[in-house]
Amino acid sequence: MASARIPVLGSAVRWLGGSALVAGAGFLLHSGSGLRTSLGASWRKDPVARPESDHFDGTTFHNLLPSSVIDPVSMPAIAKAMLTRGDIGKPTGPIPLATASFVGPVADLAVTWLGHASALLEIDGVRVLADPVWSDRVSPSQLVGPKRMHAMPVRFDEIPPLDAIIISHDHYDHLDLDTVELLRDHHQAPFVVPLGVGEHLRGWNVPDDRIIELDWDQSHTVGTVTLTCTQARHFSGRGLSRNDTLWSSWALAGPRHRVFFGGDTGYTPEFAQIGANYGPFDLTLIPIGAYNEHWADIHLNPEEAVQTHLDVQGGILLPIHWATFDLAFHSWVEPITRLLDSAEKAGVRVLIPRPGQRVEDPETATADEWWRLS
Repeated sequence: MASARIPVLGSAVRWLGGSALVAGAGFLLHSGSGLRTSLGASWRKDPVARPESDHFDGTTFHNLLPSSVIDPVSMPAIAKAMLTRGDIGKPTGPIPLATASFVGPVADLAVTWLGHASALLEIDGVRVLADPVWSDRVSPSQLVGPKRMHAMPVRFDEIPPLDAIIISHDHYDHLDLDTVELLRDHHQAPFVVPLGVGEHLRGWNVPDDRIIELDWDQSHTVGTVTLTCTQARHFSGRGLSRNDTLWSSWALAGPRHRVFFGGDTGYTPEFAQIGANYGPFDLTLIPIGAYNEHWADIHLNPEEAVQTHLDVQGGILLPIHWATFDLAFHSWVEPITRLLDSAEKAGVRVLIPRPGQRVEDPETATADEWWRLS
């Protein structure tokens, strides 16, 4: 048993920078077809499905910049932080939620933040659901792993008809098996995903004609909106192997409005090129949480989120990837406090809706300081 624990704990540690603190526990406690299904599928079992890309070496995908997930030298400090962090990453009270209404036509520009990185975007009459996760835990098992700190503010059956579903990468807090199955069975929209992620979807019986796989700077048009897979600096993996699939941000461009969706990423100067090629953007959704000095290459801190917003030529910044799951060692309120301080110094407008709040016309929207209530 001792020898088996080594790769399991290694997998758990790798997850620290991605999606779950206790992935290894899922492997130790559960086995069988259910767990294997949640891990997803890989092109490695079918050489014909092997991806082709300039940033794929035939075995794994890679960032354009050297990017460390976790330095092994940091392991003692990380282990100590895991044991001593307590409830610092949790709010002191209930997180206030809002109830969105989707009655009426699709807006020219609207956003409903659903918590963490999940969001429903409305752009020039097109609805796009980004990184949807309805599960209670982000883990291969719903018995272990990071648990929601607030309920999903919108029931799945309240989601209006969709035109597209975009995924940034395959970590459990961005690609959720249970949610994919619900979308497969109750919606008709295509899944537009980075290279390799389609193998997971096919393994979960999503029809081929609903899967669009793209490399960085490739696009797919839905209605009047072009969805472009753009660069991010991150990594991927749902089990013991890593970087079988590509990770991305997304540029969504309609005839009148543009939105940038950051997904999950560290900082890269390439964001300026995204701004030059696909901006300016009316609205950006940029991750601000789950950062730490030990995995600084693959997660933005709040100050880097502001810089990313400026680089991509954003108008209004909506922070994501915080407030829902406790995935790091900082306090619950620290990401938003640091973001607001940095944004004020940079003259960046920030929109912070309650989870579940539909904001139509972000240019004129206001929000209360709900995060101070919890």
